[in-house]
Amino acid sequence: MRSYQQLFRTPEFTPLFLASCAQTVAQTASGLALGTLVYRATDSPLLSAVSMFGPSLAQVLGATLFLSGSDRLPPRRALVGVCLSFAAGTALLAVPGLALWAVFAVILAQGLVASLGGGVRWGLLNEILSKDGYLLGRSVFNMMSGIMQIIGFATGGVLVAALSPRVSLLLSAALYAVAAAVLRLGLTRRRPRTSGRPSVSATWRTNALLWSSRPRRLTYLGLWLPNGLVVGCESLYVSYSPAAAGTLFACAAFGMLAGDVTVGRLLPPAVRRRAATPLLLLLAAPYLLFVLHPSVPVAACLVALASVGFGASLVQQERLMASTPDELAGHALGLHSAGMLTLQGASAALAGTIAQLTSPATAMTATAAASTAITLTLAAASRRPNTENPTPSSPTPDTPTARTTPPPTPQEEHPSR
Repeated sequence: MRSYQQLFRTPEFTPLFLASCAQTVAQTASGLALGTLVYRATDSPLLSAVSMFGPSLAQVLGATLFLSGSDRLPPRRALVGVCLSFAAGTALLAVPGLALWAVFAVILAQGLVASLGGGVRWGLLNEILSKDGYLLGRSVFNMMSGIMQIIGFATGGVLVAALSPRVSLLLSAALYAVAAAVLRLGLTRRRPRTSGRPSVSATWRTNALLWSSRPRRLTYLGLWLPNGLVVGCESLYVSYSPAAAGTLFACAAFGMLAGDVTVGRLLPPAVRRRAATPLLLLLAAPYLLFVLHPSVPVAACLVALASVGFGASLVQQERLMASTPDELAGHALGLHSAGMLTLQGASAALAGTIAQLTSPATAMTATAAASTAITLTLAAASRRPNTENPTPSSPTPDTPTARTTPPPTPQEEHPSR
């Protein structure tokens, strides 16, 4: 599969894509609204950052408890349930006078739900597209994410300024409900990719299998750590410049879009395979200049340039899929998504803590320096020969078995940095 036209002619790709568009706009607009609401109430960079990225931090629990459901639940039903859960939770966050502890309880619940949703979505995408179409399809989703984040942050900024954060939260809840309707009507009913019931023990067994391979371990760490630390920088936009936070987020999304287009469509395969480390270094380097406290226009240019480096994740995901059996694709991608978002949430908390003790600009510089150091360390580790015994590339007797019967025909119900 080599063209965008072929992608959108593939059955079920378009409804999954459109629903993800609505979810991304809802997530970005509601995150900006909630971060602004918490910052106004507490004047705390830490609490503002955690309120925006707290659901990501909670995903570590989901990755260790519920992730086996990524391949063991019917995809359409699971995705619709995730959207409706977020619609209800976001509407609850808009309730006036909601206590701060209740806000963070809702954020925790949303993070647990999201940890399952990522694995289901990307596993379904891998199932809908041919094996050689996943990279192009995921690059389109990433590009969509960049565009929808621009729209979401721009719209959210206008709504917050012209109306109120609570209005923005309510509109985001409505968008989540729209996404659920699109999934319900646009996707066909499919059986789970893997037999067996979701369980904590199955989650742990499959996590251990995926982690047992040194190349996969290094790929996961490269997907989680440098990316997560840079998102810690992004979590401080509100406290760095409260009036221009929407602009900074939109510029970051524009840079991410440019990076995904470049990696997904423009780079030849031979160049793309070697591009991960340079892109990860680009992801962090511009934030080192925040030590100079740049003005908003300069800061906007820096974050746009840095975000081009998010294209590294496409290269790393292609590497991950090449080393993972098809029947574990949803779990493997869910583990990537949950781990990445967990590190993003942890980095937001870390960056917020440093900003609380120093300043947002100092915290951005420190987390960017850590991201650079980790990227160089992982690059050096990947060049060392792999001396461990070969690990299985397919499930062991204790791991789930793949579905052998075809999915039902589409005659019954219709239901990602």
